Amino acid sequence: MFLTISTTGSAERPATDLGFLLHKHPEKAQAFSISYGTAHVLYPEADAERCTAALLLEVDAVALVRRGKGKGRGGAPDAALAQYVNDRPYAASSLLAVAIGGVFSSAVRGQCHARPELPGQPRPLRVEVPALPARGGPGLVHRLFEPLGWTVTAEPVPLDTEFPQWGDSRYVRLVLAADTLTVAQALRHLYVLLPVLDDAKHYWVAPDEVDKLLRAGEGWLPGHPEQDLITHRYLSRRWSLTRQAREALELVRLAEADDSDVADIDNAVEAETETEEKPAPLAVQRRDAITAALRAHGAARVLDLGCGQGQLVQHLLKDPAFTEIVGVDVSMRALTIASRRLKVDRMGERQAARVRLLQGSLAYSDKRLKGYDAAVLSEVIEHLDLPRLPALEHAVFAAARPRTVLVTTPNVEYNVRWESLPAGHVRHGDHRFEWTREEFRAWARRVGERHGYTVEFQPVGPDDPEVGPPTQMAVFTTTTVKEAKAA
Repeated sequence: MFLTISTTGSAERPATDLGFLLHKHPEKAQAFSISYGTAHVLYPEADAERCTAALLLEVDAVALVRRGKGKGRGGAPDAALAQYVNDRPYAASSLLAVAIGGVFSSAVRGQCHARPELPGQPRPLRVEVPALPARGGPGLVHRLFEPLGWTVTAEPVPLDTEFPQWGDSRYVRLVLAADTLTVAQALRHLYVLLPVLDDAKHYWVAPDEVDKLLRAGEGWLPGHPEQDLITHRYLSRRWSLTRQAREALELVRLAEADDSDVADIDNAVEAETETEEKPAPLAVQRRDAITAALRAHGAARVLDLGCGQGQLVQHLLKDPAFTEIVGVDVSMRALTIASRRLKVDRMGERQAARVRLLQGSLAYSDKRLKGYDAAVLSEVIEHLDLPRLPALEHAVFAAARPRTVLVTTPNVEYNVRWESLPAGHVRHGDHRFEWTREEFRAWARRVGERHGYTVEFQPVGPDDPEVGPPTQMAVFTTTTVKEAKAA
């Protein structure tokens, strides 16, 4: 994967100023390690009249498959071969865009401490990309770059020069030329539009991609005639993120039209109402209550049994009091989503040592779960058929036997307070039962007596005087721990 940036100059304004702008010395060849390979920066030519900087990206295809976990091109279940047979090491894509953002980060931001006057100066620029995927053909390349001040040459690459009747491939050889743009502007255009033309990304597109797009698109994206296509493709067609980006860009456009700040435009809500606190969602209140109970019982090593997509694990990781957090679930799909949510593959060594995700069934004893301070069963038991509850009870309270066990479950009495829930329905289609407060307490007390735990009950969410809280929590503590505290 290859890209060059060239400029011309004179004795008074040498072309080698490009080295200052890119923060890479023309007399050196440098290599930079990135997530999926190695980026090399070198200068094939560098004198006062002409200077060319080349970015060569060597992609480690095996690392891309291992760390990508199926995302990006070739991620579909029926396209497994595409993980290994693809154009990613050769054609410009989001991989090259990420390399530009990492290797030339200061240049993208328009910073040059050694020569602070240089970043704001337009200069003659020529950018060449030998192999650029263009989903939309050369016509789309022109529509994307020409409104930004570039003269565009997009030569289609034939599928096979020996067989011209086969037609052209989806790749073009791109040459961009401009005299009125700065290096920072050029790099920001490439950073956004390379993955847009490829219409694929090699990593999961999270909400922070909206901020990246707005930063890189500052000054040119709000007024671009293809703004909708750019935002839609850059955000991997995620409609919620696309809508968020379009709303932000519209505010910028209105502010520019009024010659005012975005903050002055986005003032429909009066300042005093912005300070009004909205009630936290029940899921957040539940995680907070669990965390508080774990801290109150001095738990440091915690099991999240039935961890699902890892929301509670993620919440506990933010608290350094929990030195080891193990998420367990029977579903590999849920664990895959949890791993992605936690960004396990990008964690630092110390943080990664605090968390593990294990596949396992709570209906069977598992020696891996022994010896922990606490176990959490958050909104789990109601997903089991009642005849299978005794197996879970044995696996958790008898076999694993943590010092503290927290169990949360819906309070069916509260269901009448949910306006959107039809009478007689449970809260989730997979709930096999939902207990009243008395039913839950009777079950918890039986389990505690059978396995040597005392049990206390806490409300989670607003405690209605008639029907109780939306979620009920039982806190089990081994009697030996109680006796030790009393002593």
